[in-house]
Amino acid sequence: MSAPQLLVIRIALANLRFPKSPEESLALATASIQQAALAQAHIVCFPECYIPGLRGVGKPVAAPDAAFLDRAHAAIAQAAARSAITVILGTERIVDGTLRNTALVINPDSSQAGFQDKVQIDPTEEGIYTPGATRHIFQSGPLTFGIAICHEGWRYPETVRWSARRGAHIVFHPNFLDTGQTFHENSILCRAAENTIYFASVNYAIPGSPTTSAVVRPDGSLQSHHPHGQEGLLLADIDPAQATALLASRYKPTE
Repeated sequence: MSAPQLLVIRIALANLRFPKSPEESLALATASIQQAALAQAHIVCFPECYIPGLRGVGKPVAAPDAAFLDRAHAAIAQAAARSAITVILGTERIVDGTLRNTALVINPDSSQAGFQDKVQIDPTEEGIYTPGATRHIFQSGPLTFGIAICHEGWRYPETVRWSARRGAHIVFHPNFLDTGQTFHENSILCRAAENTIYFASVNYAIPGSPTTSAVVRPDGSLQSHHPHGQEGLLLADIDPAQATALLASRYKPTE
């Protein structure tokens, strides 16, 4: 008998410059979706709040605009359908009059799979974003995945373990980081190894930043990374069968 063929899924991380305006964020995201599909990616993930741009990091961002967000989310859904690709869009949404830092998952048929709000808010974001309260697991064909947004993935291991224990092969990590400490890049290796799943961190293309987009294997080894500070797509082929979540499943809380 011949050996079973590996199931390889290509993911794309959109390592893009900080947009100059909400309209530019939409244009750059739409173009990247098409590029990812042409590269035969199954799924593409964007940085934290890429539409319209992350607030509170010293960059000019237009005031929250519910009408623009609705239009942008609809346009991204149409782009996903044209390219038949799953999209994880770092964006904002307004809930009960408050602004949330979120990731919108869009299916290849343009339907919304749902939002993953940022639950663990960085202290510097208080007064800008309101935290969410729940976590979610998403499905894209054979790929099961979770999402941990920026600060959550760096500092709160349980945000990644939650997804791993519920069947995630990979956790996507939309983030913004323009300064570096050793623990940032080392922590993404830990998030993968301590859960035996893939971890994919996607950053903005920031000149001089010591941290960039990267994909880590379930054994904690670095699979690939994008050139620091350069715009473009990071493509990586992953094998979900390697993401066993063995260590995550053996975790026993001590409290």
